[in-house]
Amino acid sequence: MAIIALVSAKGSPGVTTSALACALAWHRRLVLAECDPAGGSILAGYLGGQLDGPRGIGELAVGELRDGNLETAFWSQLVDLDAPRRERLLLPGLVDPAQGGSVTPLWQRFADYFNALDRGTPGYDVLVDCGRLHVTGPPWPLLRAASVVLLVTRAQLPDLSGTRAVVTAIERDFAEHRVPPGTLRLLLVGGGHGRAEISRALKLPVIARLPHDPRTAGVLALGGTVRTGRPLMRAAAALEVPIGALLERRQARLAWPVQQGVPDAV
Repeated sequence: MAIIALVSAKGSPGVTTSALACALAWHRRLVLAECDPAGGSILAGYLGGQLDGPRGIGELAVGELRDGNLETAFWSQLVDLDAPRRERLLLPGLVDPAQGGSVTPLWQRFADYFNALDRGTPGYDVLVDCGRLHVTGPPWPLLRAASVVLLVTRAQLPDLSGTRAVVTAIERDFAEHRVPPGTLRLLLVGGGHGRAEISRALKLPVIARLPHDPRTAGVLALGGTVRTGRPLMRAAAALEVPIGALLERRQARLAWPVQQGVPDAV
């Protein structure tokens, strides 16, 4: 599946929580990369600050700018969320938003590297937490490189109003950079207006809705035992299915003209 990016309009309504829930629930081997320019929260929150020494995308960026050693340094900056299996890995985000100046020039470099991870041995998908779009140095190259971009929004009117402008901005940027159509989808968080109503209003398909589950959200934000039977975790696990189906349909569409152009065997 390569890169799946999550982004929000304002206030990051559940982007990190949604991304972490998916990372812990999905069956595919993946790397969860915290690429929010405003800073990461999983290291201090879910992991409780238990790691010794700095680690994450900030350290990776400094090393890349100094030595150009991304390929060799990348794996040493990851945290195994399911140790020792190395099937769910975390690239922690910035500890200090002031480090954003080191990361911003490298978004394209990271996008190219992430895109190649699914072709490795073993291969990894990359789930990217991009945080809010309207920040200094947003990771546009990661969004353009993603196979699927999930725009996370609450289903309440104030949030949907802000989301409309972000949909327009993303679609304009994707058109300018020739991102394949159908990349952008809505991911709803919590109750509120219905899926069909929101899809019509924003002119964008809704891929799924994650339920309001404050107990599980609290564990994902502050640490504790994640219970896979909780509503949020069940919904996050189920999200893997429509995303996989979406990518399979796209691959079939992209392959169709090539297949039609193959001459018949004599």
